[in-house]
Amino acid sequence: MTAEPNVEFVEKAGRAEGQARPTRLKRLWGDVMRTRLDKSGSRLRLVGLAFIGVFCVISGKLVYIGLKPEAPQTLKRAASEAVSGARPDILDRNGEVLATDIKTMSVFAEPRRIIDKDEAVELLTAVMPDVNATDLRERLGSRKGFVWVKRGITPSQQAEVYRLGLPGIGFLPENRRVYPNGPVAAHVLGFANLDNQGIAGIEKYIDGQGLADLHGAGFKLTAEDLKPITLSLDLKATHAVRDELAKGVAHFKAKSGAAAVMDVNTGEIVAFASLPDYDPNNPVDALDPDHINRLTVGVYEMGSTFKAISIAMALEANKVTLNSRLDARENLRYGRFTIHDFHAEHKMLTVPEVFKYSSNIGTARMAMLVGVDGHKAFLRKMGQLDRLRTELPESAEPLVPRNWSELNTITIAFGQGLNVAPLQAMMAVGALSNGGYMIKPSFLKRDSDDVRSQYPRVVRPEVSEELRYLMRLNATVGSAKKANIPGYFAGGKTGTADKIIHGRYAKDKVFTTFMSIIPADKPKYLFLVLMDDPQSLPETYGYHTAAWNSGVVCGNIMTRVAPLLDMAPAIALPQQPFPFVAKLGIGMNDVLQ
Repeated sequence: MTAEPNVEFVEKAGRAEGQARPTRLKRLWGDVMRTRLDKSGSRLRLVGLAFIGVFCVISGKLVYIGLKPEAPQTLKRAASEAVSGARPDILDRNGEVLATDIKTMSVFAEPRRIIDKDEAVELLTAVMPDVNATDLRERLGSRKGFVWVKRGITPSQQAEVYRLGLPGIGFLPENRRVYPNGPVAAHVLGFANLDNQGIAGIEKYIDGQGLADLHGAGFKLTAEDLKPITLSLDLKATHAVRDELAKGVAHFKAKSGAAAVMDVNTGEIVAFASLPDYDPNNPVDALDPDHINRLTVGVYEMGSTFKAISIAMALEANKVTLNSRLDARENLRYGRFTIHDFHAEHKMLTVPEVFKYSSNIGTARMAMLVGVDGHKAFLRKMGQLDRLRTELPESAEPLVPRNWSELNTITIAFGQGLNVAPLQAMMAVGALSNGGYMIKPSFLKRDSDDVRSQYPRVVRPEVSEELRYLMRLNATVGSAKKANIPGYFAGGKTGTADKIIHGRYAKDKVFTTFMSIIPADKPKYLFLVLMDDPQSLPETYGYHTAAWNSGVVCGNIMTRVAPLLDMAPAIALPQQPFPFVAKLGIGMNDVLQ
């Protein structure tokens, strides 16, 4: 049975509870407020520390930015600085411009600002069809802030690109290197790349003299700030040499050729050509291995032109005189090797006859008289065993026998077994011609009136005169008749070397050289011509030796170039060209023809 609730008690309890609820709420709110106030100090400290940390980070960043070196603000500015370096003009000895800078415009892009990259590629390649569309699309699709579109555009292309109005496409002014004479003197000048940095030849030499360091240090140089570089080359003479050489290479169907003219009294190279060559305005052809500088980078057996050095060696060592006789009646046997003459006389030969007939046997006997050690010492003194260093960075080391025996001395005496750069062989013959001074070749104009005093004498003056007499004799009654240009009292020496093919000498492929001096009594210029594998022609009677090709070309060069070098032909021959030789009782009739 359920009990009835006590109504009176419930009402009283309700009233009591209603009265107690506000009191409890006040007490709870007080506890809450008291708790927050107790914790507010630590929270404020935490917030303060956070603000201090943020402030320190920002302050540190500002200090770092303020103290670090100034960096390019954009890739555009960095590119502008990279291409702003000017180069000095390069002039020939008469002030004619061989290389100079011009101002040009290049197109750049900022890929992040280009809205429609496909449209940009289509429009840009329509204006500049030589730009590869696929490559350009890849560059514009990169995340870089700056890329090149094309370097060195024409004014009309610039105007067309400007009219396109493409966002993110702009222009930068650049210094561009130009060579107004095209391939003339290309191997001497070298070339500069798109950033106007010297890559080869004199251009690279200039950078090595401090220009690259100045640009790297941030110096803003203009062409007006830089003194022009004056070369020893004569532009007109160099053009004539190259032209005659090109005609000769084509006529004799040679694989290549080279020629040079050197002032024997100063060492200045006044004309220089090596074919095939390239146009430094489009230097990609310079990468062709067949376009090397054959006068400084190529090394060759110089053939009988080396006999001039060998005979001078024997004369300097007092092992022979011009009146000495050498036995050339039979072939010279050395072990299993046999030395023979191309045009054998089968008789005792005087030293002039050895030179005139280009006797291998006679020259070898003279070298044997000097000996291996003496031979090596003389060739080293003549600069034939070490790399020739000039202003041109490109040069080759001679190929010298590893184990030098008497057989090496025998063969090297007549131009086989030692490979040298033609320019260093030219240097040696120049020393034998100028009175005996070993003057290092130079491609820079030399202002000194007395260059000889700066270089050592390697042979006596009498030996130099004897060598000049032999070269003059060879031009009148020997193999160098092609160099006997009327009015110039020239002297010369031929050289024909069999080429080495697969380790063996090939009898049907030759390398020919020809050297000539004018005038022989008091030399001013030495001419050198070489040809690689010239062919025999009906007019040469089946011969392809030096006298019939390199000698012919050298004669043509001398005839054309000598007047350009202010050497007018003499009306009469000198009366006493070789006084020391005359005292030896040797007649002058043959050389005065």
